[in-house]
Amino acid sequence: MQLIRGRVRDIFDLTNDKSNEHFTIDAIKEDVDFRGSKMWILIFAIMIASLGLNVNSTAVIIGAMLISPLMGPIIGFGLGLGIYDFELIKRSLRNLGLMTLISILTATMYFLLSPLSQAQSELLARTQPTIYDVFIAFVGGAAGIIASSTRNKGNVLPGVAIATALMPPLCTAGYGLSQGNLSFFFGAFYLYLINSVFIGLSTFVMVRVLKFPYKSFVNPERERKIRRFVTIIALCTIAPSVYFGVILIRDSVMEDGANRFVLEQLNTSTNQVVKQHFINQGSEKRLEVVLLGQELPEEYLDSIRGRMPRYGLENVHLVVRQGFGTQAEDVDMKELKSVLLQDLYDNSDKIIRQQSRQIDSLKALLNRYSRYSDLAPDIQQEARDLFPELGRLSFAPSFSNGVQSDSLLTVVVEGKRRLRPEEEARLKAWLKSRTKVSNLHLISVVQ
Repeated sequence: MQLIRGRVRDIFDLTNDKSNEHFTIDAIKEDVDFRGSKMWILIFAIMIASLGLNVNSTAVIIGAMLISPLMGPIIGFGLGLGIYDFELIKRSLRNLGLMTLISILTATMYFLLSPLSQAQSELLARTQPTIYDVFIAFVGGAAGIIASSTRNKGNVLPGVAIATALMPPLCTAGYGLSQGNLSFFFGAFYLYLINSVFIGLSTFVMVRVLKFPYKSFVNPERERKIRRFVTIIALCTIAPSVYFGVILIRDSVMEDGANRFVLEQLNTSTNQVVKQHFINQGSEKRLEVVLLGQELPEEYLDSIRGRMPRYGLENVHLVVRQGFGTQAEDVDMKELKSVLLQDLYDNSDKIIRQQSRQIDSLKALLNRYSRYSDLAPDIQQEARDLFPELGRLSFAPSFSNGVQSDSLLTVVVEGKRRLRPEEEARLKAWLKSRTKVSNLHLISVVQ
C-alpha cells in the first residue's frame, strides 16, 4: 500500500518538471508590460475578434484569442499577490487597465465603422455570465500558472487563452458602446471582470501551492507594510469572487430549474414550447413561455404554478402565452417565425447530411467497381502469361454490413480444368499482391 501511495504521489507531484522559480517569476514579469509590438498585436487581435463576432465566425474568434497577449497582466497580478510583490501588483493592474481601455476603444471604433450592426449569436453569448465561466476561469488560471512554472510549457497557454475567452467579452462591450446598448456593455464587461478575477485568484492559490519564494526586503518595517497592503488587496479580490460565485450559482440553479419545469410540465403531447425566457433581475423574477398547439386550460396552469417551488422557482411569476391571439403581445410573431424556421433548417440540414452520407457511400461503391473494371484487362493478360491454363477472370467486389466488408473481393476463374490446390494458392497470392486487397475469395470453375 505504501508503494502505491508513493507511486501516486510521484505521478501527481507538481515539482517533477518544475522550472527554477526565479526564472518563472522573471518571465511572467516580462509578459506584464504592454508596449510597442505587444500593443499592436493586442489591437489587431481585438479587430480580428470583433470581425469574427460581427460575422458570427467561431474560427476567426478562436484565431484572435490565440494571438492575444491578454493573459500576462492577470497572471502577473496573481503572482504578485502570491509572493508579496507590491510593485508587480501595481504594474499588472496599471497594464491591465490600459489593455482593457485600448481593447474596448478598438472594438468600439470597429463596430462604429462596420456596416453590420445586427447582434449575432456569438455576440449574444458574451452578455450573460454563468457559473461555468467561473469554473473555466479558475481552472484555466491554475493551468496557466502551472504551465508557466514548468520547463516544457507546450501549448497550454494558448489553450488557456481560448478556454477563458477574455477577448470576446471586451469586443462585445465595445459593441454595446457603439450601439448605445448599456445592458450589452455591462453584461459583457461583467463577464470579462469575472474571468479576470478568477484567473488571478487561481494564479494566487497555485503560486502558494507551488511554494514560490516570497519577495525579500531589506527593511523589515517596509516588508510588514507591503505584506499588509497585499493582504488587504487579496481579501478585496477574494470577497467579490465569493460574492460573484454565490450569485452565479444561485442564478444557474434557478435557470436550470426553470428549464426542467418547462420540459416536464409544459411540453405535452398536444403542444410544443416554441419560446421560453427566464427573467431574473433583482426582485423581478418571471418565466415567459410561448406554446404552440392545443391550449392548456387555466385550471391546469394554476395547478402547475403550485409545483414551481419544487423546481426552486419560489416567487417566480409564470406567464404562458398560447395560441394565436388577437393582440400583438399574445405571440411574438417574429420570434415564432424564427423558431419555426430554425426547426425547418435543423430538419433540412439533418436530411441533407444523411443524403450526403448516402451519396458518399454510393460514390465509394462506384469507385470500387470502376477500379476493378479498369484493372481487369491488364490483370487478365498478366494472369494468362503467368498461368497459361487460365481462361477468363471475373471480379466481384462484395459488400455487407460487416466492419471490413469493403476489403472483400471475389474472383471467378474460368478454365478448361479446375485448378489444383497449390495452383489456386499461388494464383490467389499473386492476385492479392496485384489488386492490393487483403481479403480475396477465389472460385475456380470449368468452362
